[in-house]
Amino acid sequence: MKTLPQLTALCFLLLFAIGANAQSNFEIIGELDSGPGNVTITEDSRIIMSLHQFYQPKYTVVEYKNNVLTPFPNKELADVDSKAAMKLDSVLGIRSANGVVWMLDNGMRSGITPKLVGWDIKADKLHQIIMLPPPVAPKDAFVNDFAVDTRHDHIFISDPAGGANAGLIVVNLNTGKARRVLEGHSSVIPENVDLIIDKVTIQVKDKSGKPNRPHIGVNPITEDLKNEWVYFGPMHGLSLYRIKADDLVNESFDSKSLASRVERYSNKPISDGITIDKDNNIYLGELAENAIGVISADRKYKRLAQSPELSWVDSFCFGPAGQLYGVANRLHQSATLNGGVLKAKPPYYLIKVNALAAGLPGR
Repeated sequence: MKTLPQLTALCFLLLFAIGANAQSNFEIIGELDSGPGNVTITEDSRIIMSLHQFYQPKYTVVEYKNNVLTPFPNKELADVDSKAAMKLDSVLGIRSANGVVWMLDNGMRSGITPKLVGWDIKADKLHQIIMLPPPVAPKDAFVNDFAVDTRHDHIFISDPAGGANAGLIVVNLNTGKARRVLEGHSSVIPENVDLIIDKVTIQVKDKSGKPNRPHIGVNPITEDLKNEWVYFGPMHGLSLYRIKADDLVNESFDSKSLASRVERYSNKPISDGITIDKDNNIYLGELAENAIGVISADRKYKRLAQSPELSWVDSFCFGPAGQLYGVANRLHQSATLNGGVLKAKPPYYLIKVNALAAGLPGR
């Protein structure tokens, strides 16, 4: 029979082993002096990131190489103070596919029309610009993240907007036409749940200076590698939903018909960006717990890693060798989400995560 000291030591070793396992499922591969937004990895292993507008960065899109951030695709376009006609203003969502880096510019820093910008990294030139004016992106739009569907030649954008009018935006890359769908549907509007991190509730100040607790609509979005199912859900929500890509691109469906094709997929925690691997494991940041989790193909959620360093894991993307990258930006400590007081300080992190299976580069 073990003595009390022996049992105590055994428990300590067990807890240490659990903690070590959680730590070993990720590693910090880059320390950044500016808060990242989203990240994408190209087929030739270039690491491209947006820098989060809440931190007022000098450049809105950068490339990470040799431990240095340089403006992408060039200084004239990446610099928010640039006078270039196609300047990038406030990019968050960023993905790459078939040699094109797609950047979703919400335009909120300068109050300009949101747009999708595609940059051909092989030819190093502009590939395509698609404007997203009202009513596709309403006045309170906050176009945030997106999925690139190479089978249907479409992009699917999440827009939490003002909450009650959250919706998805479906963009046809062949025609440049964009449609707003599922606006106000239960799958995209936020639930009445607060985000509390490290015992502090997320707060923003309204125009009068009064603090309130934001509830943000649809934000996480991804698509399986067969381009069959699009997965999405409200950031402030405990459910993940999905719909077939074939249904999203079908312009003949009215709003009621399309809504009937949405299905609840699984439980999820409050989360930001997500991605998916070849076995349909869905990776996300568990914001309230400084953790990374996964929803496996059996629709069950489990935690992969937890650490103070995983403070607001914002985005994930697979690289060409099957590795999973992510960023941690402590966004809840930005002035925007901390009642007007900036608490966050560098370094912010680029991380690599031990995925359960390989994924698609750029996604």
